Amino acid sequence: MAGYHTRWVRSEVHDDDPERLEIREALAFGKAHYDRRTAMGLSVAQVAERADMSEDEVECIEEGGTAPMVPLLRRLAAALDADVRLTAADVHFEAHAA
Repeated sequence: MAGYHTRWVRSEVHDDDPERLEIREALAFGKAHYDRRTAMGLSVAQVAERADMSEDEVECIEEGGTAPMVPLLRRLAAALDADVRLTAADVHFEAHAA
């Protein structure tokens, strides 16, 4: 069909949509975990061993496929020698204060 063009049209974005918020939180959680793990020079296997998890579970977190639940955050913070800070907009792992 010559000259035929389709265009994706985004529906209205609803920042307060609970599903979208959960997706953003999971992605922020994964990025925070990845950033802290790489800053420490740890492999996925090393974090998995420290947190008593499988490598697949750790990879799923880093890919944004896991919601940041409080017990999991505590477990990973211990494995990453860090404190975890959870705000309404983000998740951060920070090295323990000296």
